[in-house]
Amino acid sequence: MEKTRGREHFESLYKKNLELTKKQVKESVNEDSFIAHAIGNVGELDKAINLLSKRLREWYALYNPEMERETGEHEKLVQAVLENKGKREKNSMGAEISSGDLSQIMLLAGQIKELYDLRKKHESYLEEIMKKHCPNMLEVAGVLISAKLLEHAGSLRRLMMMPASTIQILGAEKALFRHLKTGKKAKPPKYGILSQHPLIGKVKKEEYGKVARTLADKISIAVKVDYFKGKFIGDKLKEELEKKFQ
Repeated sequence: MEKTRGREHFESLYKKNLELTKKQVKESVNEDSFIAHAIGNVGELDKAINLLSKRLREWYALYNPEMERETGEHEKLVQAVLENKGKREKNSMGAEISSGDLSQIMLLAGQIKELYDLRKKHESYLEEIMKKHCPNMLEVAGVLISAKLLEHAGSLRRLMMMPASTIQILGAEKALFRHLKTGKKAKPPKYGILSQHPLIGKVKKEEYGKVARTLADKISIAVKVDYFKGKFIGDKLKEELEKKFQ
């Protein structure tokens, strides 16, 4: 009798724990998870696009070296290859190739264009979901930087709990560990993901650290407001940043 009761109690406890676990797993999937996956896909697409674009550039240069040299950006080269449809200058230094060879080059260019289009769709998706999830950080940092910060932190809550000094060097973990390991031989990083922000590209190199610190401070404020569902102040924070580093 006691064994039967014990078994029934165990089965009841097991079912309750299973239901609780299922509920917790279900609730753990939120906007942070979707943002992390989407920005991860963007990173993988960037790698694939860069690798295949280099292959296309080398391949197309055999046929039309003049246009390959004149077109610096990978995306513009892809567009030019598809628009030209195999046409080139009569006095081109490029080799004569068969229609079969040219069709393969065009096919590769078409595939790369599709990857570029997919990347743009992912970026648009990220912007839409982040307008609802973290509008203030989105306004201050931009869609890709905001998404990368969330990916590195793990969640909006974890990012909110980080001091501005940690936000400043997110993405520079390798450089930080190298500094901690070697001491004076390697300088501590001044910034990580934030180095991709347009403001840093507008100032002199010696001011990069100052801009990164100020930017991290503003992002820290924006994230806290977003997490606690406060009012939209992203435009104000962004304006303060731009005025300071005009």
